[in-house]
Amino acid sequence: MWQSLAAALCLLLVLEGLMPFLAPARWKRMLAGVAQIADAHLRLIGLACMLTGTLFLYLIR
Repeated sequence: MWQSLAAALCLLLVLEGLMPFLAPARWKRMLAGVAQIADAHLRLIGLACMLTGTLFLYLIR
């Protein structure tokens, strides 16, 4: 189980690093835009991402 978790975290780092590597200026603009979003909306986006990821993981496994 720990090996799968470590592999998932490594894949997360690879995916998170793609945007700043490929388009750093666009990534900065995106982060500036995200900073303008209200906290409540960011929480809803985070919840939606977690639920979607959990659902996909359930369907894959």
